[in-house]
Amino acid sequence: MSERPKRKPRRGRQRSPTLDDVAKRAGVSSMTVSRVINQSPGVRDETRGRVDAAIRELGYAPNVAARHLASAGLIRLAMLYAKPHAYIAEFLFGGLDQARMHHAQFIIEKCENIGKARAEIDRIVSEGADGLLIAPPIGDSERVLDHLENSDVPVVVVTSSPIRPSVSAVRIDGYAAAREMTQHIVSLGHRKIGFIVGDPKHASSDHRLRGYRDALAETGIAAKDEWIAQGLFTYRSGLDAAEQLLDLDDRPTAIFASNDDMAAAAVAVAHRRDLDVPADLTICGFDDTPLATEMWPQLTTIHVPTAKLTRTATDLLMENIRARQRGETRPPEHRVLDYRLIRRQSDAAPRLRPRVTVGLSK
Repeated sequence: MSERPKRKPRRGRQRSPTLDDVAKRAGVSSMTVSRVINQSPGVRDETRGRVDAAIRELGYAPNVAARHLASAGLIRLAMLYAKPHAYIAEFLFGGLDQARMHHAQFIIEKCENIGKARAEIDRIVSEGADGLLIAPPIGDSERVLDHLENSDVPVVVVTSSPIRPSVSAVRIDGYAAAREMTQHIVSLGHRKIGFIVGDPKHASSDHRLRGYRDALAETGIAAKDEWIAQGLFTYRSGLDAAEQLLDLDDRPTAIFASNDDMAAAAVAVAHRRDLDVPADLTICGFDDTPLATEMWPQLTTIHVPTAKLTRTATDLLMENIRARQRGETRPPEHRVLDYRLIRRQSDAAPRLRPRVTVGLSK
């Protein structure tokens, strides 16, 4: 009986080299590799030679299909976002609708870890994106902004914070909006106004906090540290922050939360404590997400024109891409859109008389 030939042990499938591998071999950034691959100007011959050599040595193959689409005349817009917050659906639809108007392809990329955003940006550019739309809070990162300044494609950041002049942006004035909301609460007669801060990693959190503080200072009201609670822009963090504020012996008569999720959580805590909103406690939010009108009482909040922000950013991005195709250089541009304070049922003047609870006699 003949023996079967022994099978050779299978070798593990080798990983295909990536853009980052080429960058490390050549001793350059991933963005520089992308520029060489896309034959962009502004790269020194010596650097270009090192990158070409690294590509040959590693056998790196760029995404040919993506580059073919780009060369065929189809404009490809890529939007990078971090997490699916309440506003993100409206944000996406605004971009999709406007991209369709321009007959452009709209690509959506998720990047939950902002620390990896630079690598994601390089990958998207290497795969043939003609322009980048950066959703908040990714564009708040100083390291990401540094990277975008050297981007080989047009970029527009959407934000509610001031941003550096060297990067195009579309935004609202989050500081002014928070200041106006605080002034509104003061105008109702409140002097004990609590504030729930957003995620400290987001620049918008600091600007909204400053708007609150400055509005109080202008009216001579002290912003007590104990009336400021830390949140993370999440409903869960809003619950904890509201509990902290309402546990105070000298508790606020009003709470202004940095977004609607945390404001809704504050309403839930108030109801659990048998506090009437707004008779016993005024609660206001920020963003005007669908949640603001789906809860009870409906929320007084700052309306952020999310879809319009994205549409405007898409238009600006397309203008920059077409100018680039014509060989023109456009300076970075900032467009600031209007916000609105929307008053609904969650705010009122503070209760002037002690609350009386009527119970059954024994």
